[in-house]
Parts: sequence; structure tokens; C-alpha cells
Amino acid sequence: MVEYQIDRSSGVAAYVQIVRQTEQALRMGTLQVGDRLPTAKEVVEATAINPNTVLKAYRELERAGLVEARRGLGTFVRRSLARPGTEADSPLRAELAAWMARARAAGLDRADILALFTAALDDTNTTQEDA
Repeated sequence: MVEYQIDRSSGVAAYVQIVRQTEQALRMGTLQVGDRLPTAKEVVEATAINPNTVLKAYRELERAGLVEARRGLGTFVRRSLARPGTEADSPLRAELAAWMARARAAGLDRADILALFTAALDDTNTTQEDA
């Protein structure tokens, strides 16, 4: 099950953070088809956000066809976003984890690592688009 973390200082709306974290869990295989999302009450208790915020996020996920609400039962994953190579035990993920450890050892913090990774990803996308 996914545990949502709300960063109030990020400037990103709480419902968007829930949507993004759910999509990431679907990509990483943490959430799989048939899994139940936490109830709005559970999310509110864990994050101290408004229940309507949770419901708004779940409606957005439902509109995207990723989850479905079942009256009286909860909200369940309907579709996965996982791709080969994203699983927790994949070689690509292990290589990335090792790279992250080297970046941390070099003194980079989360923001530095994210900036470096994003720049490299953008460079790769630009190179592929030029080809």
C-alpha cells in the first residue's frame, strides 16, 4: 500500500502530490492492479489534509482510468503504469541506486541529484530528438 507524504513547502497542491505519488507507485510496481488505495479517512489521519483534497485526487486518478471507486469497498487500482526495468529488483534500478549512493558520497543533496538527473535526462531527450 502507498503511504502519501505531503510537502506543504513545495508549492505543489496536495491533491497533485497525491496524484503524482500514486502514478509513481504505479510505475514502480508498488501498486498493482487490484490493490486498494488508502481510504480518504486513512490519508487524512496520516497527512492532516482536507478529505475533499484526497477525494479530488482520487477523482482525477479515476478520470485518467488508473483507479476505480467501488461504492462501500474503496478505491482500487485499475491499470498499471509499470514498464520492464522499473521493478524493485531490476538491474536498471540497482544501477541507478548505486549511482545515487555515489552522488550522495560526493556530497550532493536531493536537490543537487534531482537537478543533475533532470539535466542528463533532458540532454538524452534532446540528443534522441535530433537523431
